[in-house]
Amino acid sequence: MITIRHRNERGHANYGWLDTYHTFSFDTYYDRTYMGFRSLRVINEDRVAPAKGFGTHPHRDMEIITYVLEGSLQHRDSMGTGSIIWPGEVQRMSAGTGVTHSEFNPSKTEPVHLLQIWILPDVLGIPPSYEQKQFSRDTMSGKLRLIASKNPVDDAVTVHQDIRLLAAVLNEQSISHELKTGRHAWVQVARGKVQLNGLLLEAGDGAAISEERSVELRGSGEVLLFDLN
Repeated sequence: MITIRHRNERGHANYGWLDTYHTFSFDTYYDRTYMGFRSLRVINEDRVAPAKGFGTHPHRDMEIITYVLEGSLQHRDSMGTGSIIWPGEVQRMSAGTGVTHSEFNPSKTEPVHLLQIWILPDVLGIPPSYEQKQFSRDTMSGKLRLIASKNPVDDAVTVHQDIRLLAAVLNEQSISHELKTGRHAWVQVARGKVQLNGLLLEAGDGAAISEERSVELRGSGEVLLFDLN
């Protein structure tokens, strides 16, 4: 069974400095049908204006992943971490018992385009932690590259939940991913157009997948695939 979440049906807000789309209920946007999918709680597609950003604010008991598509994002947090995230890099912050952080666009001229992802952890009250890894886009070209997992390999970041997050960049190519019995998937198209098991998805579209043996992707674009329990 595949349920498509159309890009134009997402929650949307434009504050001038921030143009944001919410795949699932978030902040003032509420849709009881889309409160998340399995342990996946938030996928926000954000465009932040030059020299603007999110001021210091708190989180707890959430796994937060930032995936930058264009531009750059400056991160600071109460753990003492300070970094800039670029396309091809993945940031993971485990909020655990509590952390405060800020995210700003350090450019004075260029916007930043990113996906912010929240995942519900499988254990509460862990010490907060931070991780940032760079992934060559060559390793995502024409294949699914593991970028986050509870049991990471190949330099993927660690998340405290039984998920596997994979990324692929396709150029008129086809890839497939087997779903083991009892597993589910969410596909999010970040750029371009792809066919998911024969169904057309475009940038901003997502899809919930259950009771399918495999995920088949074909086309040109950039895709995130969440393999979920």
